[in-house]
Amino acid sequence: MNYSLCIGAYRGQDALYHLRKVKEHGLGGLEVYKWWELGDLQSFAAEQEAIGAGITATCTKVFDLVDPAKRESYLDGLRQTIEACRLLGIRSIITQTGQERAGVSRVLQQEAMVETLKRCAELLQGTEIVLEVEPLNGLVDHPGHYLQRSDEAVEAIDRVGSPNVKLVFDVYHQQITEGNVIRNIKAYAGRIHHYHIADNPGRKQPGTGELNFVNILRAIRETGHDGYIGLECGYTVDTDEALQQFKEQILAKL
Repeated sequence: MNYSLCIGAYRGQDALYHLRKVKEHGLGGLEVYKWWELGDLQSFAAEQEAIGAGITATCTKVFDLVDPAKRESYLDGLRQTIEACRLLGIRSIITQTGQERAGVSRVLQQEAMVETLKRCAELLQGTEIVLEVEPLNGLVDHPGHYLQRSDEAVEAIDRVGSPNVKLVFDVYHQQITEGNVIRNIKAYAGRIHHYHIADNPGRKQPGTGELNFVNILRAIRETGHDGYIGLECGYTVDTDEALQQFKEQILAKL
């Protein structure tokens, strides 16, 4: 398994600073959500190659899968993101669904999401890039977000039926929304391309809350996952200290 740092781990520092920290801590890469803020992408690609660490995941430019009126805008943003991924060697594109549409049934919104994802699969076909659908919790952080449950995400992904459309399983969000973290990790392993981890409550580094990350990460390893696990969390102590604690107190016990 590979572990990635997420932008913002070092407050006020840019992506290149984060990449140097990725290299320093022996991590697998960096998640940068807004690739369009990196400046000239060819120059950035050269700089990340010189550092010896790269970006592993980014996001789509538009977050709305459930409104057909916004489909073309979403697809245009995805085309731009795919091109950015080609330049930077990124293989994961994270997307959320956007807010639930008032007065529209969930069935119709799910149909719209599936149709948009099928169009996305056509754009991604023949690439090694995966579009990852991410459920978010609506109880604490994202009230009104359409997609919150992993089972509903998997139902849509299965209907799309493409190796280029999968799930990013965020342990923090799914603990709040549905619990059963290890059970769902095992049940949906074949559809999960990427994980995010943070403890609950507080969304801080693993080891600060109620989740047993030794057991969770063991369960992920047992599924044969060979992709990335992103530390999408805040930190209660200095980031360098927190990363060292994570390695010593959790990874060393796996």
